[in-house]
Amino acid sequence: MKEIKDAEYEEKYNGEVRRSYKRNHGDAVVSAFITFVVCFVAFLVFKSLYLDNNVNNTDNNTNNQQTTKLEKSVTITDSGIADAVEKVYDSVVVIETFNNDKAYASGTGFVFKIDNNLGYIITNHHVIANANKYKVTFTNNKTVEAKLVGSDEYSDIAVLTVSKSDVISVCEIGSSGKMRVGDTTFAVGAPVDSSVYSWTVTRGILSGKNRLVEVTGTNRNNSFIMEVLQTDAAINSGNSGGPLCNANGEVIGVTNMKLASSQIEGMGFAIPIDDAVSYADSIISGKGVERPYLGVSLSDYYMDNTNTGGGFFSFFNNFSNVKTGVFVQTVEKNGAADKAGIQVGDNIKKINNTDVEDVSHFKYELYKYNIGETITLTVERDGSTKEVKVVLESNLGKK
Repeated sequence: MKEIKDAEYEEKYNGEVRRSYKRNHGDAVVSAFITFVVCFVAFLVFKSLYLDNNVNNTDNNTNNQQTTKLEKSVTITDSGIADAVEKVYDSVVVIETFNNDKAYASGTGFVFKIDNNLGYIITNHHVIANANKYKVTFTNNKTVEAKLVGSDEYSDIAVLTVSKSDVISVCEIGSSGKMRVGDTTFAVGAPVDSSVYSWTVTRGILSGKNRLVEVTGTNRNNSFIMEVLQTDAAINSGNSGGPLCNANGEVIGVTNMKLASSQIEGMGFAIPIDDAVSYADSIISGKGVERPYLGVSLSDYYMDNTNTGGGFFSFFNNFSNVKTGVFVQTVEKNGAADKAGIQVGDNIKKINNTDVEDVSHFKYELYKYNIGETITLTVERDGSTKEVKVVLESNLGKK
């Protein structure tokens, strides 16, 4: 007889034996419960791994969308420097210079003070140099003739005057000494073409203080060193003499030059206003700018023209061995240097304990001292070194 498994039973139908699963209600309940548990666990796993993660992603996306919307609705609080510009704007003038009634040059200036009758305008010496007539134009397009009070080449400061009645506004003078590197600056001027770009405003920062920049005159011997402020506000030809201002619209410098090269950008310079006003006041006083005076002419190299003809110069014999210092070309009779015993051909190496490299550097160091002060010059003469004490005289009244 065929063995039947426990889970099966036999049925006879029409003499045939049929196999079928045994119907046990208790087992069915257990099986259903197990199935429910398995399905529930599977749902929890599915919920944990997929649904919750998807919900989180949706929440994150929602948050991101909300953040984006918040960023788009941010109000810009930096309104620029319009108020500061407005404060100084009407004090700025365009300067045109003429030589024998022919247009010669143009630049910028600004009214820095007034008295009972006159308005005083600061600009650069190089703006008015070689001219004999000066016109200034105000922001209301009124053009008037100005008079030159005076100027000083080494400070690069000049002062013009106009009638007080023509002045629209007087600038507020700030302090260059209180400025910090990184402070906001802006310039106002008439760059390139004053008929088109007058009163152009450019903005930047104070990039540096106490920069020493060599300014070259008509020849090497006229070169000198200026101590200036550096800014990356755009400074172009025609900006010379205009104001460099701080974020409050106060003038902190007089723009006067830039480094120009295809490889250089954003290196403009300005005379510190503390110095500029001092020079301007000295010019207005009628005395001029007073500096120490030696009564010598100097050169980076000694040129002996005593035994040569046709105006040709020959260099000093040991010239190729000279690395620093300056040579005395001429000595003014009864001047400070003459009284101290300085001679033509002397190679001045030091002022006090400071080495001097060339004529520009020599002037820079000399102008640090006061009139009447005694300095020691270290000189080489005929192969030997000696020290010479010189009492400094004033340049005022000298030729």
